[in-house]
Amino acid sequence: MGTRKPPWLKVKLPTGDRAERYRGLKTRARQLSLHTVCEEAQCPNIGECWGGGTATFMVMGDICTRGCRFCAVNTKRNGPPLDVDEPVNVATAIAELGLDYVVLTSVNRDDLEDQGAGHFAACIRETNRLSPKTMVEVLTPDFRGRPELVDIVIEAKPTVFAHNIECVERLTPTVRDPRAGYEQSLSVLRHAKAMGAMTKSSIQVGHGEKPAEVMQCMQDLRDNGTDFLTVGQYLQPSGKHLKVQEFVTPETFEWYREQGEAMGFAVVASGPLVRSSYKAGEFFIRQFLQKTA
Repeated sequence: MGTRKPPWLKVKLPTGDRAERYRGLKTRARQLSLHTVCEEAQCPNIGECWGGGTATFMVMGDICTRGCRFCAVNTKRNGPPLDVDEPVNVATAIAELGLDYVVLTSVNRDDLEDQGAGHFAACIRETNRLSPKTMVEVLTPDFRGRPELVDIVIEAKPTVFAHNIECVERLTPTVRDPRAGYEQSLSVLRHAKAMGAMTKSSIQVGHGEKPAEVMQCMQDLRDNGTDFLTVGQYLQPSGKHLKVQEFVTPETFEWYREQGEAMGFAVVASGPLVRSSYKAGEFFIRQFLQKTA
């Protein structure tokens, strides 16, 4: 198919107070040597989300030990040594910028004994300590399906525990690293829910999946207790990555939203520019959690 993006994928730069908040977050992240998935993954919504008080910090470095074919993050067999100051630095940036809702995510760190679960937990605890009113969502790797590592993260008390299924089951071997797995991801979400966490996942479309397969993936997530769902358009980050097979229309995304809500998801964010942490607190989950608090 052609590579020209349809008009509904165009984004606007932030203006006014949002532009100032965006610049402040970017400057402070650089000063504290922090990585954000917003930049590493080339998210099209970076200006809008940062300007609106939502940001996604990527901990444990910017080198991933896996090689998913959709992802723009650099990959190697081993990542860098963990920065022991990072939990405090992340929490400090969040507190200074007065962020309302943050997402803490990471690269995969298969080279670490606990795959980074302990570091995740430290980042959550420090953020809760310095910004007790900030909602903290964690978007974690699959920890190779080890439930005891999921427990370490949940025991640090994040507001939401997220792990992305990424794509429909049939396309998982094509899209994701061989060490990932459809059932493995479901097991992580299932265990997190059993531990009492509010859970969230995300599906990319545009890889050549059929609507019925997306519906089945949504149902599988719901059957495993997932509370929140995002569905968004895959965009090819470079010529080395998987090509976009289809630009899904806004009407289809709206249909997915309606179907997801009918399945019982508490919140469904579905649209061409939606990402797993897109406006995570500003419009969706934050409002739901405030109502149910």
